[in-house]
Amino acid sequence: MQGKIVKGISGFYYVHVVGTGIYECKAKGVFRNQKIKPLVGDNVEIAVIDEENKKGNVEAILPRKNELIRPAVSNIDMALVIFAAEKPDPNFNLLDRFLCMMEYQKVPVTICFNKCDLVTEEKKQELEAIYKPAGYDVIFTSAKAGIHLEDLKERLKGKTTTVAGPSGVGKSSLINQIQDGIYMETGAISEKIERGKHTTRHSEIIPLGDDAYIMDTPGFSSMDVPGFEKEDLWTCYPEFLAHEPYCKFQGCSHINEPNCGVKDALAEGNISQIRYENYVLLYNELKQIKKY
Repeated sequence: MQGKIVKGISGFYYVHVVGTGIYECKAKGVFRNQKIKPLVGDNVEIAVIDEENKKGNVEAILPRKNELIRPAVSNIDMALVIFAAEKPDPNFNLLDRFLCMMEYQKVPVTICFNKCDLVTEEKKQELEAIYKPAGYDVIFTSAKAGIHLEDLKERLKGKTTTVAGPSGVGKSSLINQIQDGIYMETGAISEKIERGKHTTRHSEIIPLGDDAYIMDTPGFSSMDVPGFEKEDLWTCYPEFLAHEPYCKFQGCSHINEPNCGVKDALAEGNISQIRYENYVLLYNELKQIKKY
């Protein structure tokens, strides 16, 4: 019997089999011997040992399409990164960190600004102007007002999507609106600091239907993907790629060098000032990490 690991806790793997349900499974010792760890998102073969109580063993892990390091999951088609359009205001530095991590791991991203009912059309256009020129799909939703939820569902069809974003942006509420049956724990937002309590403690996949899964992942903030160097950072900014050939110096960092195609594009307004400033901050942060 084949299924997908939708949750893993303390050596138990919960495998969703379409049309049958979720089985609680242990992994065979052979995986430990081969130093292979089953991941949330893995497609697996299981042997059922107790149909009534839905228990079984993971017998084989099917070939992975991809494997992310942060978060440690597999077979991801898309990342949906959710921030609030307001309350709290978007933290662009955090958003760019996530985008860089997904670019480095070659996962397409859709950016969702929730709570869009709180902002003007002008504010929406400002947010789009930062990320659309970089090639990102941007969608505005409101879990509370039910705005553009069908558009969001359409983007998720036929995909396994990892969902991420800071606390307090309505992420859990939004996911609850687009799926039936399993409700994520929603955390209360502290009115004083307008940030949420962390309510997601482990990666978990939620089946949306036979052909779609979403995975909520615990908070992210660091750029600690193994092998990620400061020299890789510019390649994770898609809007830089067209301008890099016009840099005079090979290996240009796009910060201090003269005759830089990226800085020229910035001066001409073809690259977002916010995105570029975050690039410089992240570059210097990666530079400091390597020193110590």
